[in-house]
Amino acid sequence: MIIIALGANLPSATGASPLASCDAAAVALGALPGLRLAALSRWYRTDPIPPLPGAPPYINGVARLEGTPPAPRELLTMLQRIEAEAGRERPFPNAPRTLDLDIIDLDGLCRAAPDPILPHPRAHLRRFVLEPLRDVAPGWVHPILHRSVEELLADLADQASAVTALP
Repeated sequence: MIIIALGANLPSATGASPLASCDAAAVALGALPGLRLAALSRWYRTDPIPPLPGAPPYINGVARLEGTPPAPRELLTMLQRIEAEAGRERPFPNAPRTLDLDIIDLDGLCRAAPDPILPHPRAHLRRFVLEPLRDVAPGWVHPILHRSVEELLADLADQASAVTALP
């Protein structure tokens, strides 16, 4: 099972809304060689973390892919290609973005280096990742912490108001 977080808070290079960019990215994920889109979460509106004055809220979701997983670096390169097609730029850390795709979990693989670090080193601290992750993999357990998505969400009760499911 491969878990990919999706997010955007700026229009794409073609002017598509953040929601449309995330929808298009989900389709692109399902078209990656050897993989299929097994589940896509609801979309969530979230406040930028850390807060950035004037930055619009994000649209966030999670995709669960199944199939033959590529090597971690190969998957990261594929995701960065999808981001680039949406006009992703990296002017500074945590900058607003047209599209952000993060590998949260790659079949339970644990590695500290080289990039990508797996599982994602901050996923367990981000309600905007865990809420949609619960939608697509409710039984998911963090491969290093050995805690369920429900337990990790309980630890983040103070972030509850910052994450809202879209209708």
